[in-house]
Amino acid sequence: MAEAPQTPSVRMAELRWREKLGYGFGDLGFNLYWTTIASFLAAFYTDYFGLSAAAAATMLFVTKIVDACTDPMMGAVADRTRTRWGKFRPYLLFAGLPMAAAAVLTFSTPELGAGAKLVYAYVTYTLMMLLYTVLSTPYSALSGVMTANSGERTTLISARFVFAFTGGALVNKYTMPLVEALGRGDDSLGWQRTMMIYAAAATLIFVVTAASTRERIQPPPAQASKPLEDLRDLSRNGPWLILFVLAMVIMLTITLRAGSAYYYFHYYVERPDLLSNYLMWQMVAYGAGAVLAPVMTRALDKAKLLMVLMAVVAALSVAFFFVPPDRIGLIFTLNVLISLALGPKSPLTWSMYADTADYNEWKTGRRATAMTFSAATFAQKLGGTLGSSGMLAVLASIGYVAKEAQSGASLVGIAALQTAVPGLFAALAVGVAALYSLTGPLLEQVQRDLEARSVDAEPQPQR
Repeated sequence: MAEAPQTPSVRMAELRWREKLGYGFGDLGFNLYWTTIASFLAAFYTDYFGLSAAAAATMLFVTKIVDACTDPMMGAVADRTRTRWGKFRPYLLFAGLPMAAAAVLTFSTPELGAGAKLVYAYVTYTLMMLLYTVLSTPYSALSGVMTANSGERTTLISARFVFAFTGGALVNKYTMPLVEALGRGDDSLGWQRTMMIYAAAATLIFVVTAASTRERIQPPPAQASKPLEDLRDLSRNGPWLILFVLAMVIMLTITLRAGSAYYYFHYYVERPDLLSNYLMWQMVAYGAGAVLAPVMTRALDKAKLLMVLMAVVAALSVAFFFVPPDRIGLIFTLNVLISLALGPKSPLTWSMYADTADYNEWKTGRRATAMTFSAATFAQKLGGTLGSSGMLAVLASIGYVAKEAQSGASLVGIAALQTAVPGLFAALAVGVAALYSLTGPLLEQVQRDLEARSVDAEPQPQR
């Protein structure tokens, strides 16, 4: 069936809230996986599955070698997919069940020897992240073809991350209680059953998202590019390169905060009962920050706003390091303030990725939306993995032993991983954001020129 002409009104469509919410709902499903990985996977491997901190750190890092190849490969495949459901939505329809199975296997603890158990962890975690790529890359790219209206994109992706942080808040609040309730004294069984619930819910959510959304923006009619050409285009796309590094650094900051919270409350504060509420309020604050993102962009462009917010995160995180472990109220207050400042990061950077896809089309005449967004997925996973593996490597170096009282050096290291270390990476993000150039007049020119090209490409009525 021939596609309808792509008119300017279609490219710059103002989306109904039903479609925005349908798209955003999908990230609640993704965060049933992602937040579990970010907040609990390291602790699961060291304190329940039985890996040493050093072995878990190495495993998490090595698996990224596979991810380095699969993200751009998935972007290339998705960009060239042609089905009656579109380019990107079919993956949400059909890849959810395999992803669910892989996640349940990852959070299962088989009765194996130490060496075989480590191999099992490598295989299942790698499989889970491969399937996560198959789902998440097309999902992210979908936002880039629903509308070319930059303001609508920011609102769309803000809605996405409200759902994302809602899912994250639910995971952080209820995961440990579910593990205890469903395991009935067997925590390993509890983890497996908890992931079964999350996986089933996520699979249904992805189907709802596919049914609720529409793909409007198509590549230029004459485009016949190859994956290597897409990669070459991206390597010459300055704003995309800067954004890749920026998103990776910020995700590293977020993952360090989430992953180290378990150790911070179990060993430094010695109040593990507070962990669920701490992480829940962290996600609530992220969501509130995401809601405020479209409002704040009326005063500052996206890059400048990120600079201001990350500077706030850096300052508050360093101050957090000096808070004594018995000052619970202050610990929670600083956590909420830091999370509010980090919340707009996600809608801002993902909206900026859509802008860089437009910039690539404007500059080269070729559009590779999924390839562009595969970098976002890879930056997210790379930053998350560097955060988790780096944290575990630090724990190993300072003598961390699971479920035992920690020494003075270990306690200082655990406190720093939750506070000052993420602050240093936030400060680095400020400098990276200063290099981003696709803002203001340049972005407006890109959008005007692409709209004009779409008019020129329309079939003219016969006289």
